[in-house]
Amino acid sequence: MSFSSDSPFVRTLARAHQQVAAALPGAAFCQLTEQLLQVLFPERAPQPLRHPDAVAATLTQLQHDLAALLSHVTLPDPPAAVAAACMARLPALRDLLLRDAAAILAADPAAQGLDEVITTYPGFYAIALHRMAHALYQLQVPRVPRLISEYAHQRTGIDIHPGARIGSSFCIDHGTGIVIGETAVIGAHVKIFQGVTLGALSVTKALQGIKRHPTIEDHSVIYAGATILGGSTVIGSHSIIGGNVWLTESVPSHSRVYHRAQLHVTRTEDPTADLMFSI
Repeated sequence: MSFSSDSPFVRTLARAHQQVAAALPGAAFCQLTEQLLQVLFPERAPQPLRHPDAVAATLTQLQHDLAALLSHVTLPDPPAAVAAACMARLPALRDLLLRDAAAILAADPAAQGLDEVITTYPGFYAIALHRMAHALYQLQVPRVPRLISEYAHQRTGIDIHPGARIGSSFCIDHGTGIVIGETAVIGAHVKIFQGVTLGALSVTKALQGIKRHPTIEDHSVIYAGATILGGSTVIGSHSIIGGNVWLTESVPSHSRVYHRAQLHVTRTEDPTADLMFSI
């Protein structure tokens, strides 16, 4: 089959190509994020920067690179100003991430040290990229924060919207399958296991801009597979939410929420027969 420039289908596609916004340099944004992480944590760097002059020069160059990349999106302020504001947050960002790494190390008996957590743990990596994306989100940078969060999602299986507000000393254990929505609020010293969802009770466009994801207060633990839904749902501090719990209402502080599982195991007299498990 041959296509003619006069065909309605070709003309429709041509108009769509003319009207679409310019593609973001996604790979460049992701590479810059990785470079920033390597400067903040030399454990991740292929070549550590041994002298303060080298660190200063690298950070300055990364700021210029970020400003150049931000010129591809519409911003409330000039790209150079937004890049400078983002880089000014790096000291606080590194402090937060060190606390996250320390929390993961303290909670995981398998962790051998901070360097292992920082270089190999997907939970730490996902938190690090989220905190970078959240900084851009707070500076009202469009599209880019979501691009970074999806990059982390692809690499770790952990899906954190850049709008989610997460306190210090956040611990993700294993992490695969975690989903944290845009308006979720997580306090300090919270620990979350794999498969946890902090989501909305319903998904309609009319809820845009409204708090629709839960609040998790300080020192709470949410075990694997738990689902907590709703913008008015608050998990009180020092609470423990057991595995596979489905929760759509608030619980007070120091709560313990869990399923009372019933397990029945039967076996025939013949040891070669199939075992039957009923849960």
